[in-house]
Order: sequence, then structure tokens, then C-alpha cells
Amino acid sequence: MQESFDLLVIGGGVNGAGIARDAQGRGLSTCLVERGDLAGATSSSSSKLIHGGLRYLEQYEFRLVREALAEREVLLKIAPHIVWPMRFVLPHRPEMRPRWVIRAGLFLYDHLARRVSLPGTESIATARHAYGAPLKPGITDAFAYSDCWVEDSRLVVLNARDAAARGAEVLVRTAFAGAERGVENWICRLAMPDGSQRVVRARALVNAAGPWVLEAQDAAHAEPQGRVRLVRGSHIVLPALYEGEQAYILQNDDRRVVFVIPYEGRFSLVGTTDVPHQGDARSACCSAEEAAYLCAAVGRQFRRAPQPEEIVWSYSGVRPLHDDGADNPSAVTRDYVLKTDAPAGQAPVLTIYGGKITTYRRLAEEAVARIGGLLGREGTPWTATSPLPGGDLGGRDLPAFESEMARRHPWLPPSTLHRLVRAYGSDLDALLDGASGPNAMGEEYGAGFTERELDWLVRHEWARTAEDVLWRRSKLGLHMPREGQEKLARRLGG
Repeated sequence: MQESFDLLVIGGGVNGAGIARDAQGRGLSTCLVERGDLAGATSSSSSKLIHGGLRYLEQYEFRLVREALAEREVLLKIAPHIVWPMRFVLPHRPEMRPRWVIRAGLFLYDHLARRVSLPGTESIATARHAYGAPLKPGITDAFAYSDCWVEDSRLVVLNARDAAARGAEVLVRTAFAGAERGVENWICRLAMPDGSQRVVRARALVNAAGPWVLEAQDAAHAEPQGRVRLVRGSHIVLPALYEGEQAYILQNDDRRVVFVIPYEGRFSLVGTTDVPHQGDARSACCSAEEAAYLCAAVGRQFRRAPQPEEIVWSYSGVRPLHDDGADNPSAVTRDYVLKTDAPAGQAPVLTIYGGKITTYRRLAEEAVARIGGLLGREGTPWTATSPLPGGDLGGRDLPAFESEMARRHPWLPPSTLHRLVRAYGSDLDALLDGASGPNAMGEEYGAGFTERELDWLVRHEWARTAEDVLWRRSKLGLHMPREGQEKLARRLGG
């Protein structure tokens, strides 16, 4: 007998995982299918920011900015171990935008949504402030404001974990091979990791396949609901360009902005580009032109101009933006669009276009309300107040929680403890499982990574390959010695 679900969600990025979590929590039996790894594409290739999108104010996207700003506060509360505040410095370049325009934009940014946890904007004289140290002497003034950092891949995994804990089935390395629509159900074919095919029934489909949304639409023989603009955003990682925990948002000569963000303790993350992408999104990579563009953008305003040969790592993600007809890729809306195909007497499909990681939870909330309404089971929104796995710190802030973990596990090296707290939060005790010293952690791979942590990632977080571990569940690929990475690959069979 074929298994039956209320929803089959196609795509294990942040939107799909968020929808699966929300739906299962409202009592809709849900199956999430992802043909690769969770967060294997766009959702692990972001700028790692939870932000309102200051530049979107120039495009009059006030609703998007207001919603994103409100979501900062929500995500800080439900995932404080992987989302934390960050101060951003905006150097003033009079030839780019007048001071009054920037002041007005930052005033709106501070007041469009209720701000509880984050300090407001301040003006700084760069010659008298530590934030001015990396900047060229000709830049005399800047503004500092607040946004947040997020571990993007872990955000996806934690949503999937919570969905599974509530009863959802999460299938990785499982491709959506097609579906036939019936009166009450979709008959869906899934290509399993072992090469077999599994057939399930679903009362509704949710197409959250990201850059492959049209491919999934075709596989389901569903009617087209919109067009997609594929835009590539590339990032580069350089040896740290400055000291301090502040980030910089640089106005570039083409009126775009480029972020420079402290990254993984000893690096700087620089991005992003906005380039039309042709071909399969799987082929996305940072081109030499994009790398040079990002280095030049930093060199125009920083005392030290980085060179492309200094790049230690780069990555690219393809954003599946809803095609609103804008000529400039940077002007295409980052807002999400939900389209429903629900002919009378037939099973429905909901298709997700666009969106940004900051507003994934609100997107999921709206999507589940819409598809639940079509199924007669809309349910009650709940995700705004329920912590993600590891997010219940017992009322403590993150530094206080880390101090408590250091007291309870004094044998953990401070650098390892710092990383583990920011990856697993209140799940750390469960991961350590009573370990009272390094000898209980199993084989070491380097950079503080042990067999005990690997076992957790495989059993609880669907990690299957060394790449899953080193570049998505963590960024240990930047820190672990080559021999450790090779040993990890052999251990996982690839």
C-alpha cells in the first residue's frame, strides 16, 4: 500500500525546510524530499546575514524591509546560538549618496519595525574611532547600524530537525522524479539513494525547489505560474583584512553595495555580486571577473587592497528571483511570491518564487496557511515563539550560556567550546552524551572535530559526505588540516 501524506515538499533549502517544520507543527503530515544535501545550493551560499536589506529602501520595497526587520527579532529569540547581532559600518562617500539620503534611510531602517535587541544608528568620525582604522584616510565620516549574522546551512538543518522531531519524514539524496495529479491526491515518484523508486500519495504539493522550480513544475505536469530570473551571487574569503568584530557595507561605484564581514575567526568574507546566470545552477562558481570586482570594491575604500591571488575560498549561489521584468539584476525584487494551482476537483500545488533567508519563516507561515486552507486544515501559526533545536538557552544570553558550558565541561579547549556552542547551543550536552574528557570523544580529525561530533551529524543531521560536514554543517574546511579532511572522506566512504 502506498504511503500517504498531506504535503510533499520538494526542495530541502531554507524555504522547504521551514515549510515542512511549520506544516508538521500544524498537524499536516509532511514529507520533505531533497535530491542532494539539505542547504546544498542557494541556502548555503548566502551572505550569512539576517538583515532588512538597507538598499531595498531605494527601490521602495518598504513591506519587504519592514517584514525582514521584524524577523530579525524573531530569529534572535528562536535561534540565539546561530543568529547573533553584528555592527555594520557604512563609510560615507559624498559622490555616491548625499549624507541626508543616508541619514533618512537609516532613520527608516531603525523605525520601520519595532527594535528590541539591537542598538540604533550612530554617526562616527573615522579618524577618532576604531571602526575607521581599515578605511582610507580620505574617508572621514561613516555611520554604524545593526543587523545580524546567521549560520545559514545550520538554520536549514535545524528546521528540518524540528520537522522530523514532530513527525515529518525528511529524505535526502532523494529526487522528485515526477507526479500525476488526481482528484484527491498526487501520486508522486521518488528516486531513492539506492536507485530504487518509491511511490507516495500527497494531498498537496509544495514546490520549493529554488533554482529548479520550473524543472519540478515540469516533472509534476503542473501549469506554469510565473517566470524565474536566475541571478548568481558570488563571495570570496580572504585572510582577515582588519581586526574587530564589525562588518562593513561599502557603496560601490556601480551603486551596488558590497559587504566585508569578519568570518570564522581569521578571515574576511566579501560579497556579493549580481550576475545573470545561464545554464544549470549546479554549475555556479565565482568567475575571475567577479573575484576581481569584489577585490576592487574593497580596494577603493580600504587601506589594504586585496588581490585575487589571496583568495582562500570562494562560493556562488543562484537566487531564483521572481521575474518582475526589471532590466537590472540588482533591481529585481527579493520579495517572495506564492502561486497556487488548484483547479476545481483536483489536488493543489503551491509554488514558491524568490524570497530571502531573513524572511523564510514568514514565507513558510504564509505558504502553510494557504495550502492548509485549500485542504481545510489551515491551523494556527506557531513558529514565531518556538525555539529551534539548540535555541533554548534557559533565559541566558549566548555569552552567559557559553560560560556555563565552560564551567560544566572545563576539559574542552576554549576554541572548540566556542565553536560547539555556536553550532549546537543547548543540544551540546546531548552531543557530548556524558563525556568527561577528550578520551571519550573518539578519533580526532583536527580543528577540534572528533568522532563523537561526526556521529551526531550523521545520526541527527543527515550528513553523508565529507563536504556535508566540512562546508555545510560547519566551515571546518577552512581550518582542518588536509590529512584530517582526507581521513574524514575515507571514513564516510567518499
